[in-house]
Amino acid sequence: MDDLNFGGFVNIWGRYDRFVFSGDVMYVDTSDGHGSGPLSAMQIPSLGIVIPPGASVDAKVDTKQFMATLQGGYRLIDTPQFTFDALGGIRFWHISNDVTVTASHPAIGNRSASHGESFSWADPVVGLRAFLPVTEKLSLQAQADIGGFGAGSDFTWSAFTTVNYIVTDRLSVSAGYKALDVDYDRGGHVYDTRLSGPILGATWRF
Repeated sequence: MDDLNFGGFVNIWGRYDRFVFSGDVMYVDTSDGHGSGPLSAMQIPSLGIVIPPGASVDAKVDTKQFMATLQGGYRLIDTPQFTFDALGGIRFWHISNDVTVTASHPAIGNRSASHGESFSWADPVVGLRAFLPVTEKLSLQAQADIGGFGAGSDFTWSAFTTVNYIVTDRLSVSAGYKALDVDYDRGGHVYDTRLSGPILGATWRF
C-alpha cells in the first residue's frame, strides 16, 4: 500500500447457453524509491551521470501497468448447485517505467537524470471458473488461469476468489482476494512481478 498510487480492475462476465465469455481489465500505478551512500566512484552511462566517491544517490521508479485478458469458453457443469467453466484466450500487457536518479556530492551539487521506457506483449492463457451458491443470497466464486508458455512471457498466472451477496435482483456486492503474477524477459526488458491483495466490488446484472 505504501508504493501504490492507484489501482483498479473491471471484470466482465457473459453467457449464452453453455458458451461463456470473460473479460478482465486492470491498471496499476506504483512508485518506489530508495537512497544509499556514501558510495564509491561510479558511472551510470545510460543516465549520463559520473558520480565521485562519497556521493549519495536517491533513485525513484514509477511503474504503470495495464493488463487486459479476454477469454471464451464452455460450461462443463451447469446445475443449480454448482457451475464449472473451461476458458481459453489471450492476455495483453503494456508496461511503462520512469526512473529518476539524483546524486548528491559537494563536488557536483545535486545532479538528476531520468530515463523512461515502455514495452508490450501478449500471452496465451487457459483457465477455469467455478461458482457455488451457498444460500439463496450468498455464493462463492473462484477463477484461475495460467499462460505465457514462452510465447510472450516465460510464465504468467492469475487467480481470484470472492464471497458474493445478492442485494437486489440486479445488484450484488463482493469481497475477496486477487493475485496476478508474470515473468517476462525479452528484448532487454525484464518484468518479473507479483501483484496481490484484497478486493471489494459490486456486480450489476442486465
